[in-house]
This record gives sequence, C-alpha cells and structure tokens, in this order.
Amino acid sequence: MPTIVSTAVVPFLGSEIVPDYNTAKVVILPIPYEATTTYRRGCENGPAKLLEASHQLECYDEELDSEVCYDVGIYTKDPIADTRNSQPVSSLEMLRVTQEAVYQLVTENKFVISLGGEHSITAGVVEGYRQAYPDEAFTVIQVDAHGDLRHEYEGSIHNHACVMRRVVDMGLPTLQIGIRAICKEEADLIKTKQLNVIRAREIATQPDWAERAIASITTKRVFLTIDLDGIDPTLIPGVGTPEPGGLNWYSLTGFLRRVFESYEVIGCDIMELAPVVDSVVSEFTAAKLAYKMIGYQAVAQGWLKQDEG
Repeated sequence: MPTIVSTAVVPFLGSEIVPDYNTAKVVILPIPYEATTTYRRGCENGPAKLLEASHQLECYDEELDSEVCYDVGIYTKDPIADTRNSQPVSSLEMLRVTQEAVYQLVTENKFVISLGGEHSITAGVVEGYRQAYPDEAFTVIQVDAHGDLRHEYEGSIHNHACVMRRVVDMGLPTLQIGIRAICKEEADLIKTKQLNVIRAREIATQPDWAERAIASITTKRVFLTIDLDGIDPTLIPGVGTPEPGGLNWYSLTGFLRRVFESYEVIGCDIMELAPVVDSVVSEFTAAKLAYKMIGYQAVAQGWLKQDEG
C-alpha cells in the first residue's frame, strides 16, 4: 500500500500569520512535484517540511531590524502539481498548471516564492513570468551545484537536469552561481553560447566574485531560482544530489541582498529540498532563506514601516 501523506496546507510562519489574500504582498506557492529524481528521492515532501519548519522562525529579522511578516503579509496557497499519495502528474501538466498559477499571482501584483519539488518546475515558473512580462527580458539567476544544461536526460527534455537548458532555449539571459558539477555537453554549451557562470571555486578563491556577478547582469529585472544543493551540504544535507564545496550562509545571503538592492527581483523559487529523517536542519535553513528573501524584497520595495520609537 502507498504511504498516505497529508496534503493539507500549513501556512508559512504558522497560523498566527495568515493575512487576507487581497492584502498580502507575498504569496508562497507550494509545488510538491517529483518525477525525474535521479539519486536521492524525497523532494516532493520539501514544501510541506519547509512550511512546517517556518513555524520555528523568529518573526524579527535582526539583520533588517524588523518583524518583516507583519508589514508585508505572507499568504500560503494550496499546493499545485502534487505527486504525493501516488497521484500521476505528467511533466507537461505540471508545467501548464505552474505557468497558469504563477501568471495569475503575478498579474494580481503578488511577489511569489515557489517551493519545490524538483528543479524541472522552474521552467513552468519562468514561463509564467514570461507571460506576465511579454515585452521585456529578465535574467534568470540560478544558484546551484549543477549546470542543469543537458538537452535531455533519461529520455526526457523536462528532466530536472535539463531545466536551465529550457530557460536558455527561451532566449532569456542567465547567470549561474556556485556551479561545480557539469558534464561535457554542458561545458561545451557554456563555451559555445558564452553563458555567464560563476563557479564555486571562484567563490572560494576570488573575493570580488559577487561584484563581478552583479555587474554582469544586463537587464532591469531578474528572477532567482535556488536549488538548495548550491549551498554546501554541511549546511543543507537534505538535497537529492549533494556536492561538496557550495556557498556558505553569509556568502549566499550577502549576494542575494545585493541583487535585491541592485535590480528589480520579480520572483524567486526554492527547489530540491529532500528532508533527512531525524534532522530538521535542511528544512529550517530553507525556511529561513525564504524569509530572508521576503525581507530583502520588503526593503527594496519600501514595504517596511518606520520605527517611531
């Protein structure tokens, strides 16, 4: 018998932080889809575990000196493209419903953080933004251990290992951060198309890597996709394919804050959380990362109320 998993949505930060949808500036969109995992499975459980872990976060962000959630309003949507409970969801169906959901939220002026699930989901998320911004390109910034630039893998062009190839095929500029595992096909594509890549070894040895990365972006708007294996697995072991040598917490958050300060971030996603049994460090860190990005967007957009004390 298949394991039955509860699909009831758990709100980000807990039941005490549940604003009206119409007043919320931020929407959390869980997408617990998993179909093409090639190593350690479990990322379909990532969104629920991240939301559960978020209940343990402090509402006060000491870096920003603000209880961000009360000024912003964070609304959690019901899951879409849910493959838990052995429900069949094709890759094309996942991409369709994801694109439609993201497009609707963006056109209703919500800042969307999509939670995966496997990284193939990002193609559908990005398509939603392309539909919402049809006349202006935006840069897709990818934090990841892997290039994800294969044309196809294991017989599918919608495999998680192909998601950034689909983004490149859309004609969007990209910036890859933390890359440290690619195949020959991907290496050749990076050279041929002169793709913008900051490798993990550069981050470890070149103090100006963030400045160079920021300066290389040529569009006004950016979208952030974060595969959690881009972070060093000593910090987040709960991923499908851990690779040593990733970003540490302050390298990542420092870079992200500068992106939010320098460009218009239209949305972001957090993908590939595959929780580890008897450990909460991965999901808690992922939840804190989501809250950090909400805070950085709040600062950039002027959403935080000034302290009169």
